[in-house]
Amino acid sequence: MSRSLLAIAIFAVCTVAAFGQQPEAKPTPPANPKYDAELAKKLGADERGMRPYVLVILKTGPKRMPEGEERKAMFAGHFANMTRLAAEGKLALAGPLDGVDGWRGLFVFAVETIEEAKKLTETDPVIINGEMIAEYHKYYGSAGLMMVNEIHEKISKQNP
Repeated sequence: MSRSLLAIAIFAVCTVAAFGQQPEAKPTPPANPKYDAELAKKLGADERGMRPYVLVILKTGPKRMPEGEERKAMFAGHFANMTRLAAEGKLALAGPLDGVDGWRGLFVFAVETIEEAKKLTETDPVIINGEMIAEYHKYYGSAGLMMVNEIHEKISKQNP
């Protein structure tokens, strides 16, 4: 065999050997030893422990209700509505804001679409009465947020 044929044969064998190998697989991240599949399922967690939410910013609306019994009733209804939505597993988090730039409060709904969050928000007396308006944003966060209401009940000395 001539040198050039031998060189071509060696090159061919080396090329086949080099390109015939499978690329190195990336190492699989180690499993989380604390992972609780049942809890992850209950909270709606994906493989990262996250889930979709809709963040609702409540802002000052066009119709401030004057002080008095109607206003008190409206806010009592607002709190009752939040309690109901939390009990249904739809409201993961809610609370007041500092009022800067008209930002009065927030809801974090455990729903996938803004349309679903709008339907839930529209049940609130502060929205119905125009005291507040809502701004909607998709949010992707820890599914652990779904446990806030359960934990809050255990650390609150007073009933809501």
